[in-house]
Amino acid sequence: MIDLSHKTVLITGASSGIGAETACALGKTGARVVAHHRNDADREGAEHAVRGVAPARRCLIAADLLHAEAVLRLWDDAVAWAGRIDVVVLNAGIFLEGGVDDEDAAWDHSWDAQMRVNTLAPARLMRRAVRHWQGDGRGGTLITFSSWSGQRGASNPRHIAYAATKSAVKAVAQSMAAAHAREGVLSYTLTPGIVRTSMSEQAAALLPGGEASITASLAMREWVPPAEIGALIAFLATGRARHLSGATLDINGASYLR
Repeated sequence: MIDLSHKTVLITGASSGIGAETACALGKTGARVVAHHRNDADREGAEHAVRGVAPARRCLIAADLLHAEAVLRLWDDAVAWAGRIDVVVLNAGIFLEGGVDDEDAAWDHSWDAQMRVNTLAPARLMRRAVRHWQGDGRGGTLITFSSWSGQRGASNPRHIAYAATKSAVKAVAQSMAAAHAREGVLSYTLTPGIVRTSMSEQAAALLPGGEASITASLAMREWVPPAEIGALIAFLATGRARHLSGATLDINGASYLR
């Protein structure tokens, strides 16, 4: 049984998918949970994710990660509520298509929005977290989401920007691991493959052959369950795997090996 009752965890994108499952898993460990969501439209999803957490031990904060000031306000509000953040789970991300044959405006929007949310927002939060932990002798833990497309490149030419932003955030997380290891900062990067989320299901429906064609391409012939990722994050949050810091953890059921 994992016990995180002595830790406070900030998780971004907690209103659905992997984030919601992770927030739920963290709640079962007794952790205090700061659950980020984008706006009023997805607040209900975040509330549902932390329903098992005692009201005094949970905090919901809305912030649109497209905007730098909202990212910094998210951090400040989380610290104001918690006093100290021990673990930061950088899960929030967006997925926009943009191919070389699109109009320049569409191509540029794809790059700009995904760079802001998938790379710059988590980088800003990592920076704030490291400064928060420096000098107190206790350190902290960063858990960052990349993607297998950030490691192998985009399989779809319309997903180039997404792959690039996920590769970039991996580099930030690894750099933080190396630069601040002596200060007790642990940093892990997760690179999921095809995860059973509504976003993945919607994307699959647009492809020839739909979900069945994707499933047939996977080694286990099944998509990654979000709850499995949540359980892994709960373990990493304990700090027991100190010398795994800096590692990239593939979660794709042996469908992509390197």
